Amino acid sequence: MKAFNFKRQYPGLLFPGKTQYVTKDDKAVSVESTPLLDTVSPFNWIRAARTIRQWKPDVLILRYWMSYFAPSFGYIARHVGKDCKVVAILDNVTPHEEHFFDNALTKYFINGIHSCVTLCDEVAGDLARFRADIPHITLPHPVYNHFGERIGREQAEKSLGLESGKKNILFFGLIREYKGLDILLRAFNNLDDSYQLIVAGEPYGPFDKYSQIIDANRNKDRIHLFLNYIPDNEVKRYFSAADVAVLPYRGATQSGISNIANHFELPMIVTDVGGLKETIGDRGTGLVCDACEPACVAEAVKGYFADPQKRDGYVACIRKENENLSWSSFAENLVNFIENN
Repeated sequence: MKAFNFKRQYPGLLFPGKTQYVTKDDKAVSVESTPLLDTVSPFNWIRAARTIRQWKPDVLILRYWMSYFAPSFGYIARHVGKDCKVVAILDNVTPHEEHFFDNALTKYFINGIHSCVTLCDEVAGDLARFRADIPHITLPHPVYNHFGERIGREQAEKSLGLESGKKNILFFGLIREYKGLDILLRAFNNLDDSYQLIVAGEPYGPFDKYSQIIDANRNKDRIHLFLNYIPDNEVKRYFSAADVAVLPYRGATQSGISNIANHFELPMIVTDVGGLKETIGDRGTGLVCDACEPACVAEAVKGYFADPQKRDGYVACIRKENENLSWSSFAENLVNFIENN
């Protein structure tokens, strides 16, 4: 088995974050891989395909999540050798933030692969619109297990400079329009002073509109901002301090944040969009809002804290889910699927 990585994932001018490269301070688990693909350069795609082809793989697995990668991935899929099966793991078929070129590029990529894995039924439905006959299987994303164990709540709160004794709400992850941080900030304005909000993640785009909402918020003194990329070894502090994670998304298929929350046995409040109801509400690991609106999110938060038995029930379901969503089980099912398709 061999892992290939990116030389350059995005053009620097289009990358919305601070850096797309691992820094010396990042303590993420190291995975041995060969930097190979520059998605910006078609000449590199030719060399990348040739390098993979010379290695003579039986199977090439591609991880796909947005149409930007369709040209480079699609070219490689078509040029790695006729005896190589190309399997895609699809986080999304259509991106959360849509563009006019998405359908054409996605169709090009999907038509160049042999089979695929979707991570929820919502994505499988999107796939059917492009190619209903392609062999595929839905395998839920395993629980992340590389962030370490929970630390004590008091220790976590102290490390983050939080006031103890409050009901701690967590918004975690990259800050993008579709993730609805503005909805949560407006919802927080409807809560009393027993709550505090933790916002942890790097903004992908200007933060100005969120700052304006915060400045006008009557609870702004209890909004704690950590506006940077959170290294893997720091993630446990935020989830250990929180009572609940809130995902007020405007659109989604599934969320990687839910897999982190599951690892730390932290219940979630989510909006009823995409596959969130399927992956969280239907499994009993969190509460689903009926509408993607501040008032609805605020009421869901109040309802969650009003009944301690709800949290106990969600945690019990999370523990049950974690037993099923192991990486070894995912890998075994993936291998079985590839061997039979």
